Amino acid sequence: MFKTIRKIGAVALLCTIGLNAQAQGELVFDNPKFHVGEIMFQTPKVIVYTFKNKGDQPVKITDVKPMCGCTQAEWTQNDIAPGATGQISVVYDALMLGTFHKELAVYTSTSNEPLYLEMEGRVVKEKIDYTGDFPFDLGNVRINTNYLEFDDVNRGDHPVAELQIFNQERTPYRPTLMHLPSYLSVQSYPEVIAGGRMGKVRITLDSEKLNLLGLNQTRIYLSRYLGDKVGEANEILVSSVLLPDFSGMTAAQLAVAPKMQLSQDELIFVMDGKKKQTQVVTISNTGKEPLNIRSVQVFNHALEVSVSDRTIAPGKSAQMKVTVVAANLKKAKNRPRVLLITNDPSMAKQTINVTVNQ
Repeated sequence: MFKTIRKIGAVALLCTIGLNAQAQGELVFDNPKFHVGEIMFQTPKVIVYTFKNKGDQPVKITDVKPMCGCTQAEWTQNDIAPGATGQISVVYDALMLGTFHKELAVYTSTSNEPLYLEMEGRVVKEKIDYTGDFPFDLGNVRINTNYLEFDDVNRGDHPVAELQIFNQERTPYRPTLMHLPSYLSVQSYPEVIAGGRMGKVRITLDSEKLNLLGLNQTRIYLSRYLGDKVGEANEILVSSVLLPDFSGMTAAQLAVAPKMQLSQDELIFVMDGKKKQTQVVTISNTGKEPLNIRSVQVFNHALEVSVSDRTIAPGKSAQMKVTVVAANLKKAKNRPRVLLITNDPSMAKQTINVTVNQ
């Protein structure tokens, strides 16, 4: 993997967010600080730090100095060209029980000041399996889900969803959610989660601040430590569906209202190795007024949807094509679905469930 490798007794992980920019070479690490959680006694732990040269000159790692002899490290010895990437691989021996915090100083050809790497966690004789209740491992903490959904929200509602958190470290952890939109607010119980304890974050939706009917999606991020960055690892997808309001309609208006009818409300795709596959749903209007399809949305990028006509006259139909893109299925945090928002007061919201067999 490396052109030239040196080994040392080292310690791992970054405590700084990057090198000082000097209009020359600048190494920026993807993760400047690793929380490795619980590791078994006498079972060495391998940590790999990846970096990229975001400067305009080549950079070379000139030295790597450990703070103790409990680790060994390997690092790239050749020059790292602008835009190129490299790695520092560290092995922690796990020969002492208890909580640990280790540092490693990395020197480069473009600065006299070292870049410090950090690694922390806990060495235990027996690991408790939290994968069932908390399947998503963020390093220092585990969470029960990375997808939250507020379904069938009416204007004026304030529904609440919960994110459950397990603190894998011995040190206290304060949950913080980043990139919150104005319509979401959070409160933690407790505000600080003790080591080895569970807590929760309650996320409240203010429907008055939602601008769009139908599906509203946003991505928020759980900070794992002070100065943490946003990324796919700590991303939580939040979906909400705001319904139209028909409460002011009279009996006479309801009697002549449009009425949507679907040829099917569930689609099953058998991909058989195909990259894409399409099925058609017929949307009919059996009411007495034109049917307006106000919104057609998908819950994840594995689906593509098109409709032949958004306004359907009484007694007429339109065709909706639903396409599955196989390459995007693995990226989806939620199940594939199509959402229709219409002016049919009896079917203002219609969800078409999609099952994909690869």
